This record gives sequence, structure tokens and C-alpha cells, in this order.
Amino acid sequence: MLKAMDQPHPSGCVPNSITRFAPSPTGGLHLGHAHSALFAAARGARFILRIEDIDAGRCRPEFADAILADLHWLGLSWEQPVRRQSEHMDDYRAALDRLDGLGLLYPCFCTRRDIADEVARSGHAPHGPDGALYPGTCRGLASAERQRRRSAGQPYALRLDAAGAAALAGPLSWRDLGRGTLAADPLLFGDVVLARKDTPASYHLAVTVDDARQGVTLVTRGEDLFAASHLHRLLQALLGLPVPEWHHHGLLTDDHGRRFAKRDRSLTLRALREAGHTPAEVRRMAGFP
Repeated sequence: MLKAMDQPHPSGCVPNSITRFAPSPTGGLHLGHAHSALFAAARGARFILRIEDIDAGRCRPEFADAILADLHWLGLSWEQPVRRQSEHMDDYRAALDRLDGLGLLYPCFCTRRDIADEVARSGHAPHGPDGALYPGTCRGLASAERQRRRSAGQPYALRLDAAGAAALAGPLSWRDLGRGTLAADPLLFGDVVLARKDTPASYHLAVTVDDARQGVTLVTRGEDLFAASHLHRLLQALLGLPVPEWHHHGLLTDDHGRRFAKRDRSLTLRALREAGHTPAEVRRMAGFP
């Protein structure tokens, strides 16, 4: 039996709300995606679609086409045009420029191994939702040293100075429809990466900018991304963006409590369709009558 954890599907939309479904085209949609898309569509008075294809190394046009076909087959429709992240790099660069102008970005030249070694040496590194927080090795580099390393072609990521950002933003809060009003914790992810050479905007930056650009008023997504909303609220404050509400739904799991992933190919919408299941049956499997 398939089940959605924590919250049942909503019975109706939130008046005047604009919701979105924003998959990445790195594989086929599965039942967990179907649950998220149906949840968002049911909550929104207006429903929009975004293709999060900023990671050129993993995203494929054929997967993007398949996403549209799967959602149409499932019975969903959305407003046009569909926003594709790869077509809006200027928006993300402008956001990075603003943060840089506020003195809140710095280049980090550390490799993953460098960071792991530094964390191991510290012996008591604080942890966030994604594991040990970055220890701030490059935060204090002098401007001349940063420029020397850049001129030498040393790869780097752009990190947010979380403490500086929190001080500038001041106290923040955000509202989740399932949990009420919450105080934001801007330090939860530490000095998070906002851009890399091969990925010019991180998920956190791009999704925050995109939701504002598309006028999203109710961000619906899985419980696994609940913690990210603290960081996104901080970025909204720094970038002067409107603040939506959030609704985090439970995750669709199998009988063993395992959430679905793209590796579960037997439960992709395409596989279910080819096995003879109807859209109505798949909607029920995804938790929606």
C-alpha cells in the first residue's frame, strides 16, 4: 500500500492563491512527484509550472518534454508560459549582484575534501539540515588574496555570509499553513553556497527568485524541504522580494516507509501508464481521489 505521511490531501484551494509545481528534468516523474503536483494544483486558485533545469550537467530536454506529457496525462493543466530556469540566468546574476553589493558574498576556494578535513580537525562542528556546516575557512581571506586566487584561475563557489545577512535582515518570520507562524532561523544552513562555476545559481537562490518572478503566493512542497524555507525567507528579505505563505505536505512512501525517488523506475508515471493504469488509478495511488 502507498501512503502519504503526516497530512492528507487538501479538500479545496486557498482563495486567490497562486501555486506552482517545479520539477527538475533529470529523470521521469514518479508517484511522489504526482502527489506534489496534485497537492499544488488542488491548493491554488491559479496553478503554474516551472522547469528547474539550471543544472546543465544533469538536466535533459527529453525529460522536460516527458514531464509535460506525464502531467497532461494525469489530467493537470497550468498557466502559460512555462518558466524554464535555463532561460533566466540574468535574473539570478542580478540577485547575486545585489547580495554582493550588500557585502554578503565571498568566494570560497575550498574543495569538498578541504571542508571535510577542516570539520574533522574541529571535532565539534555545528550541524545543519545537510550535515556539518561550512567552517568559514575562506570567509576571512583578504581581498588581495581572493583576487590572487581568482586571477590564478582557482575554482571557487560564492557563499553567503550568514551572520552578516542575519544581522542586516533582523528578526524574520514566515507562515506555514500547517504549523502557523514561525520565527526564521537564518543561520540554519550556515554560509550556504549560492553559486558555482558549473551551476550559476543554487537551488536556494533560483527558487526564491523564481517564486517572486512568477507571483507565487503559496509555496507547496514536500516536508523534506521544510528547513529550506528558513533560508528562503532570509533571501527574500535581503533581495526585497514579496513573502508568500508555505504549505509542506507529507511524503509519499511505500509500506516500508521509504520515500519514492527517481531510481524507483517501476513507479514512474510512464511505467504505470505503460502497465495499463488509468490516470484516475494513478491519482488514487498518489493519494488523490
